[in-house]
Amino acid sequence: MADEKKPEWHDPEKADYFSSVVKPGVCEGNKLTDDRPLKAGRFVKKNNTRKLDPLELAEGIKSGNRTALAKGITLIESNAEHDFQSAQALLQNLLPDSGKSIRIGITGVPGAGKSTFIESFGSYLCECGHKVAVLAVDPTSSLTGGSILGDKTRMESLARNPRAFIRPSPSGGKLGGVNRKTRETMLVCEAAGFDVILVETVGVGQSEVIVRDMVDFFMLLVLTGAGDELQGMKKGIMELADAVIVNKADGPNEPNAKKTKEEYNRILHFLQPATKGWQTVALTSSALKHKGIEEIWTTINSFENNTKKSGVFSERRRSQTKEWLNDMIIDQLQVNFFYDPAIKNLLPKIENEVISGNRPVASAVEELFKAYFEAKK
Repeated sequence: MADEKKPEWHDPEKADYFSSVVKPGVCEGNKLTDDRPLKAGRFVKKNNTRKLDPLELAEGIKSGNRTALAKGITLIESNAEHDFQSAQALLQNLLPDSGKSIRIGITGVPGAGKSTFIESFGSYLCECGHKVAVLAVDPTSSLTGGSILGDKTRMESLARNPRAFIRPSPSGGKLGGVNRKTRETMLVCEAAGFDVILVETVGVGQSEVIVRDMVDFFMLLVLTGAGDELQGMKKGIMELADAVIVNKADGPNEPNAKKTKEEYNRILHFLQPATKGWQTVALTSSALKHKGIEEIWTTINSFENNTKKSGVFSERRRSQTKEWLNDMIIDQLQVNFFYDPAIKNLLPKIENEVISGNRPVASAVEELFKAYFEAKK
């Protein structure tokens, strides 16, 4: 028996060979070994998780460690106040290695095949030697419940590709949450070596504007039947796009798709271009048959080369960063205002007075701000 391997729980300091010792944090009888009271019917394990070191995490991310990347993004997405400083320290260390990708926004009408297109497009880019990160943005995710997570399960092939990374960006119920977290996640992915960032909008409406303000190139996916489609599509969304992709151009639908592409090109000629010096173009693609994908990537390369030569590319990046700063200031002011104890106490009363029609809105706002500034003195 002396030559046999001793079990892992053997403690030579406290027991003989045949006995086991209960370690700290594990239940023993009716109490915990560290003298904490035991809740009835529950086994409680002591939390020995080591706090993440931002410097160590940054090195892991820059070396391409997937676990470090996932942990870094989770830290950034955390709404806990004690994680904020660690997240900012992490970003500070990653900033010099970020900003070297092409950021592409993708939106589309319902049923346009965004997920299939992204999987086909992303797989093609991986085959070309690129590293692709896919971020899904849905400001309404807290209400729709898991819509963005469904996209990851539909991109099974791309999710298994070692050169790809897919991550949904939850709003977290915080003002400006999607905007801040997705922008910071992009920086982390860039520092990890991903040179193509695909940002997908899952929601409809405001999400397109949010994504347009954080990417270099913006694509709008549409279906055939341009006449009816253009009738129901807002002109504003059309003017955000650098390229309109008529998807599902395969089989008997291919001739109609080509016709739709020509109709879009005629209309786009009269619209204000989304990017200075670049004429928005309509193209066709079949994500299912992998047709037109190469032409779309060639168009994006042409856009990148032209805008970098003219200075529009860097000008847009600087403008977006400035806008991000302003947005963050506004978000922080809103959070500070609504979380102030004086406002929390007064707001329900003011709201009832306004809703019941007993008080003008402007007067109510004035009193709230007066109370806020009085509390800060």
